[in-house]
Amino acid sequence: MGQGQKGSSDQKEGKKKWDESPAPEDGHKCRVCRFPLLIALLQLLLGAAVTAVAFFMLAVSPSLLTRETPYWAGIILCLVSIPGFILYCVTYLPDERTSIQFIVKILYFALCAIGLVTSVVAMSFAGHHHSQTSGFTCQRVRMDCVCKLDQMDPIARTFTYQDVSDCEGVTGTLALYFLLQIVLNLAQALVCALGAFVMWKHRYQVFFAGLQIGSHASRQWQKV
Repeated sequence: MGQGQKGSSDQKEGKKKWDESPAPEDGHKCRVCRFPLLIALLQLLLGAAVTAVAFFMLAVSPSLLTRETPYWAGIILCLVSIPGFILYCVTYLPDERTSIQFIVKILYFALCAIGLVTSVVAMSFAGHHHSQTSGFTCQRVRMDCVCKLDQMDPIARTFTYQDVSDCEGVTGTLALYFLLQIVLNLAQALVCALGAFVMWKHRYQVFFAGLQIGSHASRQWQKV
């Protein structure tokens, strides 16, 4: 009688442990749930937007410098998004048991950090030029637009924008484009920071402490 009660209690305890075990991964679960695909999509869209706005700025005046048209920041962010899509295609295994998964995650983390720095640099340039163009006083000289911060200062620095049909395009449209670049590059920096944080957190903060016992069919786990 005592042995029967003991066997019954062991069965209940085993059933309780089995109930507390983590649910097995569904092999058909959407990959979007396993990796934040939204981050890679945002990086691609923001990179394309920054590049497009940069070329619109060149349409206002082809003489703009490279630092004034940060198409390079947009192209870099489009490249950063590529490892994110590769991670979407790579079959996920816990504890990074595949070398390609480990390499792509490290590469994606490094590229997100580079994208963050690049976006901050582009945002700084855009902010500086926006503050300048907002205070410009411009006048037409033949086919060019010559601008100064202070017309009364004879030694003030002169900014010449070539092939500009209307100086309003410099003080109005170009200043608006610089402001748009500030917003887009700020969004880029935040998305890259989020991507780097997700990779770091997934690598160093997500753990499961457990010891598997029994056969794979029973899926019994005992917490340690």
